[in-house]
Order: sequence, then structure tokens, then C-alpha cells
Amino acid sequence: MKFILVIGDGMADNPIPALGGKTPLEAAAKPFLDFLAERGTVGSVQTIPEGFPPGSDTAIMSIFGCDPRKCYSGRAPLELAAAGIVMPEGGAAYRCNMVSFEDGDMPLEARRILSHSAGSIEGEESDALIGALFAHPDFAPAARAAGLTVYPGSSFRHLVVQENADITGIFLAPPHDHLNQVCGPLLPSGCPNAAVLRALMEKAFAILDHHPINEKRRGEGRLPANGIWFWAEGRGAKLPDFTRAYGASGGVVSAVPLCHGIARLAGLTPVSVPTATGEWDTDYEAKTKAALDILLAHDFAAVHLEGPDEATHNHDLPHKISSIECLSERVLRPLVGELERRGEDFRLLVLSDHKTYMENGAHGGDPVPYLLYDSRVQKGSGCAYTEKNGGKGPFLDEGIKLMPALFAQ
Repeated sequence: MKFILVIGDGMADNPIPALGGKTPLEAAAKPFLDFLAERGTVGSVQTIPEGFPPGSDTAIMSIFGCDPRKCYSGRAPLELAAAGIVMPEGGAAYRCNMVSFEDGDMPLEARRILSHSAGSIEGEESDALIGALFAHPDFAPAARAAGLTVYPGSSFRHLVVQENADITGIFLAPPHDHLNQVCGPLLPSGCPNAAVLRALMEKAFAILDHHPINEKRRGEGRLPANGIWFWAEGRGAKLPDFTRAYGASGGVVSAVPLCHGIARLAGLTPVSVPTATGEWDTDYEAKTKAALDILLAHDFAAVHLEGPDEATHNHDLPHKISSIECLSERVLRPLVGELERRGEDFRLLVLSDHKTYMENGAHGGDPVPYLLYDSRVQKGSGCAYTEKNGGKGPFLDEGIKLMPALFAQ
């Protein structure tokens, strides 16, 4: 028996006027996903525990059976674990996004955040900018004085570790939840260390705003990567062992460091695909093949697709819908087809980790639909995979109940 998890990050949503009151899941052409839903169980699940802000960190931890109320210590430490970096004693880790602030003659605090990913900046430019910033004579001494070390992420997602960091009471806002908002009220606050981070963000803007790479990007009609944004703070992380809990070994295919960090800390193998982008245009076929390769030697494989979430943050409805369609036809269809060709019995769990709203590009903590399919059973819900149909089916009040449901036989 094989067990498969497929996460379409942020693909669940609310009804959208531009779609005639449908959600992207309802509007997408996803015949194979709906075929599986009709023969499986479609329900809804609360992946975000009460009192936690909605995000992939807590949602995906829950999906993998790790209770955030017991295990959560921040998103950045999970991503740090993915890179194999050891947190110094007394230190803290932060995500350090490359972001786009609006142009204009105003101070930083009066500018809006236009993009949490600097217009989905490519890794080569992003690494060059963050490297130049931390080596700049006006920035490097201040970063050293604050105890900061940067670890470039080859995308907009960099990591920073701070030695001897006091993060008690700190407020660091997720930039993707505040797009097109004035950043002043969102800048670091809540403790003396927040003032240090804020000053570094202001200094970074002054240096990056007219960097040659950014002037070139403007000239080409692209958003500048003219700022950094600290968030997702936390200390060390420890998760329960997945194999010990469920009796299965395996791997996690993703282009997102968060998922690889959860995998590594849970005793699963993080798997990267060189052609995977973490966007709507990722290499779906290569990620599917990687999952099938895992299942040749192991009993569990997970595939995480970031495309729907990133498309939503970028207010790109066509590519959110397209990402859902690709999950159905370019991941699930060949994945199931190959397992059937191999003669394997399998159980499959498909879901959105959380809602991401086209209305404002922010994450939401409402229940999301899940699909549980067993290849040995051909009778099921009789309905398509949508938010509305999920609400009509079984309800799981905690995301940590998903893995026991997947492995139930």
C-alpha cells in the first residue's frame, strides 16, 4: 500500500464576482481531480489551530500530523532546518524577503508594499542584490553590530540569523498579507530589537532603491527589488518522527524551503527538482516523476505545489485557475495512472493547506476542502472537489487528524 499527499497551496478561496460568484476551484477545468472526488470522500478540515495566524507554516505542520500548539516555534527556523543550518544558542531566525515598495518622493513608512516577492524576482538577481546589500559599507557594519548573518535563498526568500536576539513581544507582519497597504504601521515594533530591524530595513531601502539591477528592472517594466522585509521570526524547531508515528518512510517534493524543513525535522527526505520554480509555471511533470521515484523505495510521498498561492498573492486569477488545472491533469492524472500501471494499491489525500483570497491576496483561516481517495474503493461522494461540497461532507476540526485518516486501512 502506498500513501500520497498532494497540497495545492492556497487553491481554496471564496466566491469571486469576476467568476460569476464561483470560486477558482469551481471555475477550473479539473476533470481528473473531480473524477477522484466523485469516487472518494470529500470533506472539510480546520488546518489552522485557533489563535494562530493563517499561514502555510502552521497549516502544513498540521497536515503532516505535527500539532502547532506543541511544536510551532516560527516559520524561519523550519526553513533554516531545510538548509541544514544550526541555530546559535540564544539566536533567532527571520525570513528576509526581497520586496517591492512603490516609487515616489516619500519616506519608506509612507510607501505601499507592491509585491512580497519583488515581482517574483529570479534567484540570480535576488542573490546578487542581497549579497551586495550585506557587503555594502553603509549596511555591513550595522548588520554586524546587530549580530545578523544572511543566508541567500536563490529566490525572493532569504534567511537571516541573529545572535543573542530578544524577540519577546516583537511584531513582524507577513508582507503577503498586506499588499498595496502603506508599510509604516507594519514595520517591526513591540520591543527594542524591533527598532534595530526597522532601522536596517530603512537603510536597505536607501541602498537598494537605485541599485543598477533595480534601475534595469524598472527600465524593462519590472518591479524593483528595492527593499527587504523581516518576518516569520522564531527560535529552534523540533517535530515528532513521521515514520515512528505512521510506520512509513518517504519524501517531500517541493520548491519551498518551509516544506523541506518540515520534512527534514520529521525524518522524511526533502526532494528538490531543479526545474521547479515555486510558481505557477513550475515543472509539474518533473515533480510528479520525483514523487513516483520516491514510491519505488518508500511507502509515502508528498507533492507540494506553490503555484496557486503565489498567483493569488500576485492578483493573477487566470494563473491561479491554471495552477489548479495543472494539479489535476499534470500531477494527479499521471501519478494515479502510473501507480495503477504498477499494480499498486494506494490511498491519496489532496487538499489546499489554507485559503488564499483573490479579494486581497491574503491568507485565511477558514476550513478548506479535502479529498481522500482509496484505489480499492470506487464508490464515494459523487460530487466535485469544491469548497461548497467539502462543507457538505465530513468535518475534521483539527488538521492533525488528516494523517491518521490517510493511513487508516
